[in-house]
Amino acid sequence: MNSIQISWKSLLFNRLTFFLNVLLIAFGTGMLTLLLLGFTQAGEKLKGNARGIDLVVGAKGSPLQLILSSIYFIDFPTGNISLEDAQHLSRNPMVKRAVPLALGDNYAGFRIVGTDTSFINLYHLKLAEGKFWKNDFDVVIGSEVARVKKLKIGDKFHGSHGLSSDQDIHEGSQNLITGVLAPTGNATDNLVLTGVESIWKMHGMESGDHASDDIGKREITSLLIQYRSRMSIVLFPMLVNKSTSMQAASPAKESARLFSLIGIGVETAEWFAFTLMFIAAVSVFVSLYNSLKERMYDLAVMRVTGASQFRIFNIILLEGVMLTTIGSVLGMLAGHICLDLIGRFQDSPQARLTGFYFMPEELYLIAAGFFIGILASILPAIQAYRADISKTISKG
Repeated sequence: MNSIQISWKSLLFNRLTFFLNVLLIAFGTGMLTLLLLGFTQAGEKLKGNARGIDLVVGAKGSPLQLILSSIYFIDFPTGNISLEDAQHLSRNPMVKRAVPLALGDNYAGFRIVGTDTSFINLYHLKLAEGKFWKNDFDVVIGSEVARVKKLKIGDKFHGSHGLSSDQDIHEGSQNLITGVLAPTGNATDNLVLTGVESIWKMHGMESGDHASDDIGKREITSLLIQYRSRMSIVLFPMLVNKSTSMQAASPAKESARLFSLIGIGVETAEWFAFTLMFIAAVSVFVSLYNSLKERMYDLAVMRVTGASQFRIFNIILLEGVMLTTIGSVLGMLAGHICLDLIGRFQDSPQARLTGFYFMPEELYLIAAGFFIGILASILPAIQAYRADISKTISKG
């Protein structure tokens, strides 16, 4: 038999110890894989959804809540703002683009967003089929909405009041699907888009030239702002916060604050995973050392029958490397499976994670397992290399 076969049979000789060591390595590697993939995906989703948006203006309240509700669509809005105030702010010379958002309804948990064509341009949205909304109650649905609810162009549905509940259904008007968006990989995949006028009409507000009585009552949820120049970064938020009844929130600043809050828990989990890996390395060392004492006579017989010191050294070293590498690979696969299960049970589709996501950095986890195997087995391998054959044989 070659060295690999001998090492494998030696590992399987004590199956319980082998299983426990693999489990320890797999658990630590799995946790690190889960954290690496989850944190990276969350970061990419945050950056992807906020790309091109310099500021969000909305009702006063929590800036982070305003960002989460208007960019990531995973929280409740801070309230509504006057359409007149929003339009006045949009005409400011420092503003290059102002995208209105009107939230408040949903369809089966997917948020219905009232906006205009500037939203399409902001996110560079393209249609997989159909056309963008033109008339009141025409809607364009994201790719995930179409897939999950099995909807197609020409289908009609009733929206529900609120951002998640399907109890309070708008019975009066049906939404007509006129288009399906091509997948983008951001929050728009999980949205139902329509004109702001449709949202107003759904809630009893008229629009158009004959609705002068309602003009002062019309409201939107927020504005997504793009600056005209870098000078606006300092001046415009101050203008909004100090001279209006609205608040300005920076996506970059609030996202960084959110990541710092999440990072505390992630770092704690990482240290726990590293501790598990260290314990696993010690466990592998102890099991190989104890196994070596039990098998010293057999190894001495192998030396007598022609095996070199170097081959004995390799056999012990291979045992540790094989054990930790198997554990690392299984742990990495378990991390992907667990992340996919977490994603399937997430309440919010806008921030859904997936296990079908692979990173080159995962190879470092396999390399780490390989390195741990070498460290854990190097001392037992050296001891086996230096063993005195005559003394071992004489002891029987």
